[in-house]
Amino acid sequence: MATQKKDLSASVSKQTNSERIQVLKTYKVFIDGKFPRTESGRYYPLLDQQGKVIANMCLSSRKDFRNAVVAARKAQVNWASKSAFNRSQILYRMAEMLEARATQFVDELMLMGCSKSAAKQEVEQSVDLLIYYAGWADKYGQVFSSVNPVSGSYFNFSTYEPMGVAALIADGSSGLLGLVSIIAPVIVGGNSAVVLASYTKPLCAISFSEVIATSDVPAGVVNVLTGDLDELYTYFASHMDVNALVYQNVEDSLLEKMQQSAVRNLKRIKKLEAAPSPYAILACQEVKTTWHPIERIGASGSGY
Repeated sequence: MATQKKDLSASVSKQTNSERIQVLKTYKVFIDGKFPRTESGRYYPLLDQQGKVIANMCLSSRKDFRNAVVAARKAQVNWASKSAFNRSQILYRMAEMLEARATQFVDELMLMGCSKSAAKQEVEQSVDLLIYYAGWADKYGQVFSSVNPVSGSYFNFSTYEPMGVAALIADGSSGLLGLVSIIAPVIVGGNSAVVLASYTKPLCAISFSEVIATSDVPAGVVNVLTGDLDELYTYFASHMDVNALVYQNVEDSLLEKMQQSAVRNLKRIKKLEAAPSPYAILACQEVKTTWHPIERIGASGSGY
């Protein structure tokens, strides 16, 4: 009996080594706090630098984008109503979770062509960026809001409030840093987001979605899609329930088409750089001005 088991094990091992077909992971999209497959059922093979298939990525459709916008709109009001300090805590938690999984993200970046040192630096910069914006969460309003001088018995205040739902197009040349640098300043100000990850370097986007899902971020605040920008840009720009379109490194010809598609609902279109800046938070903020009368007391003690 022992001999038969040994022979069987040797036979299976030989067959496995010579004929085994690798089971590739299919990375799903991230919508409303869940990881569904794309509604279209389509996917595309992701290749490494040697042309070897390393994963299957969902090719998101118009319906996927619509579902993501519905989830983002549903989540936005609750997210904006949270205190700035609470949003700060949540972004800091995202940084903690990303730091804890740094090795995984370094490995994924290396699979997509980064050197080990460059991959490590990109992960560290992404962690630092989350902490940077976490620190600004309860401060940018104080720095940029103002009391405006007026000639009259009024106070005049200008403050910032979130626009609502933002459609984001991450830097296609960056696997992780571009994604983090466009998500963090948008959501820290109380907006919700639907982001299209890099087509050629999408692995970290879905892994980062797992970080989001385990970092106390309410479902629907961040939704991550993978797919072809040339197919999806028109939906990002023309959807009537999207308030802003934020992008990184989009070609001028494509940008012009997006601007034309965004005209119908006067959607704001803004470019964000990867470098950290509190001004990036203002990309998806509206200025609200409030007038408040000053009560004046006359000599008789009555107000007028």
